[in-house]
Amino acid sequence: MRLSVQEAAFDLGQEANRFSNDIKGAGAIVTFTGVVRDNGGQLTAMEIEHYPGMTEKAISEIMEEAVARWDLADALVIHRYGVLRAGEPIMMVATAAPHRGDAFAAAEFLMDYLKSRAPFWKKEISAAGADWVAAQESDEAALTRW
Repeated sequence: MRLSVQEAAFDLGQEANRFSNDIKGAGAIVTFTGVVRDNGGQLTAMEIEHYPGMTEKAISEIMEEAVARWDLADALVIHRYGVLRAGEPIMMVATAAPHRGDAFAAAEFLMDYLKSRAPFWKKEISAAGADWVAAQESDEAALTRW
């Protein structure tokens, strides 16, 4: 398992290749990348804050739960913080498993957790000002399937 909480941008292809090159015994690799969304074309930037140490611990625990629940060969989570522009990658999840069902389920589990429970605080900045992003009911509802 590898976790990186970082300010620096990452190369999607390079990370996916590095992840897949290190895998032994997997028949399926699933990757997902979230990007900063600009609904309506008004976003100047998104600022993401976190508490170092606390964030890594919380995400590591959920990664360990994913590995325990599904037959995974490996898992990767990269999540950025700092000031990000629309279209920039914000996070990446990758899972590898002997079969696709476990790889997909574990990836979705990790993505749902990151979206709703990981200790990040997001502020959208536009010409009209800055607003903290509130929790979405749909994100909370997604957790009920796990």
